[in-house]
Amino acid sequence: MRRTKEDAEKTRQTVLEAALKLFSRDGYSLTTLSRIATEAGCSRGPIYWHFENKDDLYEAVLAYSQEPLEALVAECSGMRETPIEAMDHFIERWLGLLANDRKYRQSFEILLNKTELTDAMSRTLKRERALTRSIIAMFRDLVGQAAERGMLSTQENPEDLGLLSYTYLMGITQTWLFAPKLFSLKQQTPFFQRQFWRLLGKSS
Repeated sequence: MRRTKEDAEKTRQTVLEAALKLFSRDGYSLTTLSRIATEAGCSRGPIYWHFENKDDLYEAVLAYSQEPLEALVAECSGMRETPIEAMDHFIERWLGLLANDRKYRQSFEILLNKTELTDAMSRTLKRERALTRSIIAMFRDLVGQAAERGMLSTQENPEDLGLLSYTYLMGITQTWLFAPKLFSLKQQTPFFQRQFWRLLGKSS
């Protein structure tokens, strides 16, 4: 029985990897369950065993590919005693994952560039918006802690600076995904970190 469960989980993982590849390369509309099955080396039967339909699989693919980001949010949210180090780590890790982790990068490619966001995506959109709010809240709390300790020289509301932090990172992400030859993300990461701290008013 254990062997059967292991095989089932292995098949599910193979389907997720195949769907992640096709969704990020060809987009949601052009990716069919038949094509995913072919890519995964199975019939459509195992797909329907694990997922209700293509929307359910799409949601599972994004959840799977964003596990590193969710873990990073949880890690940095727990670093309230060292808010500057927490934010610096988050930025460096976010950009590092984007440059080096295919699965993580593909989650952004799918959501930002390869999907027409319609009412059919309501569950996925709800999940993604919740993740967005959690990142903004993390920055808000860390900025607030840093400001209270005199580490940041700013009169701005931490809520606004949390939003600014998120949109700053998303702007870099979207630009690089759209035109990756425009700049080297690895080489420019220290520059982006320095400019982030200028935006927030960090003391030298």
